[in-house]
Amino acid sequence: MKSLGKTSKSTEPQFWRNLAEKHFAGQGKSELTAKTYSRELGILTKYYKKPLNQLTEDEIRDYIYYRRVERKLSATSMRILYCGLKCLYEDILEIDLPLLDKLKPQKEFKLLEVLSRKEVLKILENTLSFHNYAFFRTVYTCGLRLAEALNLTIHDINGERKLLKILGKGNKERYVPLPDATYQLLRSYWATHRNPKLIFPALGRNRKQASISTIPMERISVQGSLKRAAELAGVNTKGVRIHILRHSYATHLLESGVSIKAVQKNLGHATLRSTMKYLHLTNFHETNSINIINSMMNETQLIMPTFAPNRGGQNAK
Repeated sequence: MKSLGKTSKSTEPQFWRNLAEKHFAGQGKSELTAKTYSRELGILTKYYKKPLNQLTEDEIRDYIYYRRVERKLSATSMRILYCGLKCLYEDILEIDLPLLDKLKPQKEFKLLEVLSRKEVLKILENTLSFHNYAFFRTVYTCGLRLAEALNLTIHDINGERKLLKILGKGNKERYVPLPDATYQLLRSYWATHRNPKLIFPALGRNRKQASISTIPMERISVQGSLKRAAELAGVNTKGVRIHILRHSYATHLLESGVSIKAVQKNLGHATLRSTMKYLHLTNFHETNSINIINSMMNETQLIMPTFAPNRGGQNAK
């Protein structure tokens, strides 16, 4: 089988990663998304030690099998691999590769991990630093993604209208409700560093650089702090990452009777289908519907007529 092109002879993994990262950035993808999808191309280059545009279809098929069966990648990781390959071969190299459509991984349906309200409060209570406490509360009470919260600026806060302006996925802006208590908390936290731009600036090694920092807190730092708080709170730490606070926010809103359309808007989901997955995490609407059905149907007993007794002991027909 012939190879897939000869536009480059580079065997350097970083060359192919950079190629894909630039493409994803041009599509408006976040830096993290671009790096995540492109990382698989670097792994592929190391695996074959040859230019990726010179791989055969059989080699690509074997590699997909290797990652799926031998390395036991999850469905999510396989989709990342698939997106990286499709970007490189079809979008960048403009090579028609029907193989990718044939081997496209099936979507898995897994229930999202969420915390109860009590567990969220326990974690907040056991958070060891003010900056992490302020960050966790903001993420939870506003339903933010990790990157959205890290990159908040003082200009994103509308104190008068109690709204947060969020720059979400695909550089799409949205406004989310800012609870008054969270607004007051952000004011108090910002007063501890008075950074001219960032709400959650990196503290620096000596924890005294927040006022002049030009970058936000590190992802790994806040993720680790949340896990430690969960451990101290006695909450099962399996799956406890920052995103679980966002999942919990959506679930708790639905449990409180907030419409799914409002939740969709607050989360910044492009389609209602993305938001509907949270319906599987709560039985509120099921319980509520049962109560409504009981209330409605119980009214039928108010119109029960008086029946004449059976005569002669005969059964009613």
